[in-house]
Amino acid sequence: MRTKNTLYLITATGFAGLTYQSSAENPNFLPFPNDFAEKVRAGLNGVVRSSRAVYTITSNVVDYKYSLHGLPLDSDEYHLKLSEVNLRSAKRMLKLCEANKGFYVKGGQFVAAMRQVPKEYSSTLSSLQDKAVPCHFKAIKKVLTDNLGEDLSEFFLSFDEQPIAAASIAQVHRALLKDHQEVAVKVQYPGLEQQMKIDFATVRILSNSVAWVRKKILKFNNSTAGGDSTDFVQEAKNSERTSKNFKRNSMVRVPRVFWDLTRSQVLTMQYCSGSKVDDLEFMKKFGINPKKVAKALVEVFAEMIFVHGFLHGDPHPGNILVSPEGRNGFSLVLLDHGVCKELDEQFRLGYCELWNALILLDSNKIQHLGEQFGVGKYSRYFPVIFTGRTIDSKSALGRGMSLEEKMNLKQELKSLKMEDISSFMESLPPDFITILRTDGLLRSIISKLGASQRIRLLAYAKYSVYGLSSKLNPESGGTVKYAFSRFKTTVGYLQLRLILGKLAFPCGVMLDIPRTPPILTT
Repeated sequence: MRTKNTLYLITATGFAGLTYQSSAENPNFLPFPNDFAEKVRAGLNGVVRSSRAVYTITSNVVDYKYSLHGLPLDSDEYHLKLSEVNLRSAKRMLKLCEANKGFYVKGGQFVAAMRQVPKEYSSTLSSLQDKAVPCHFKAIKKVLTDNLGEDLSEFFLSFDEQPIAAASIAQVHRALLKDHQEVAVKVQYPGLEQQMKIDFATVRILSNSVAWVRKKILKFNNSTAGGDSTDFVQEAKNSERTSKNFKRNSMVRVPRVFWDLTRSQVLTMQYCSGSKVDDLEFMKKFGINPKKVAKALVEVFAEMIFVHGFLHGDPHPGNILVSPEGRNGFSLVLLDHGVCKELDEQFRLGYCELWNALILLDSNKIQHLGEQFGVGKYSRYFPVIFTGRTIDSKSALGRGMSLEEKMNLKQELKSLKMEDISSFMESLPPDFITILRTDGLLRSIISKLGASQRIRLLAYAKYSVYGLSSKLNPESGGTVKYAFSRFKTTVGYLQLRLILGKLAFPCGVMLDIPRTPPILTT
């Protein structure tokens, strides 16, 4: 297997050297007439795309291997050289994502959102978050007619050919139905399904062939994607499930799906007005308080994680709108449910318990849960990752670390090797990776909105308690067992409520925690 992969790498890299430059300058350089076999074009285009990927990854491997060769791991020269190689490699990856588009842009966005990757990668690839070139309407119309039928006027009174949004795998057009309902029509880029199959196959080969890079930078795991974002029928189902979960929450709006005009490559939904969740000018225009938006946003996602166990896995600003409509002066519109993740129920409850332990700084409980999550000794870094204090901290939750704690942590981290970090990341369950990514995106948005990260701590703490309460069901066991579990949870809830109240008061944050834990069902 390794010999085959090596042969593939050598052959494809040679081909890439010939095709990379011309194809990057002109992505449609293959000289086929429109009526020529589409499968031949798709196949050859797949070879070109795969070659670009192999060429880029191989270049990065060689750069890391030879630039760092012979340098002591704990030397200043090593760290300086590593930063330089990280930046060069990140720029190559950016160029690859921009040339190949589609799945590669999604992958680049994922890496950019990860707090655990070197800063050179996250800063360089962050430009992919807002970079998408729309497809010509002629090609989009063919996807529409292939899915809905030749006569689009049978369904639409009008259809705007200019997209209102363009992303990595699809673009969205505004349209008017025959009954004058305004809709947003999401149309998948032509040839995407076949292209994605080739891309995933390429990534699998690269993952097996360049294990060194995987260990040094980031483990690629398909399961972190959290769903098939190319199947719009599944996306529609995810959307409806999310809508049902938030049916009692007036702060959240999810566009209604029009099933008669939805297929695997076309999704028709209710048009909702608004602007990106980090658009401060828009909020100022409509008198919306950004800090209230930040609080509402983090509480919505905390409820998904801790209570529903069903998470929108791609909360970048373009997928969340702030609308000036709503009982509280605004509402949040959740879009693009293609990447949703159903959390394992045992993991959800364990994650709720972890946050309870983080609030109380119960080091024994954190270590025990770390064993359950499969991270062992690395669980001692959970408080640093999530709450910004060490496991031995004497600081109050939300107050950060003292100078002494910072110095001690710095010394401790110096003893960690790259293999330790890689081992930690690889041992985390896929659900944990999904949450880390989501948490990273939320932190970024909260910062842009000018809100304190304490509101995130408050929301996570509060909903972790709700999440444990939601598992209580009088029908699942005997009356005595249920009553005892209810009493035990209430005592724990009241203890946490006192701590959260102390945390909220200095912040000037109104914390709407009921005096007894609610029994939430979804």
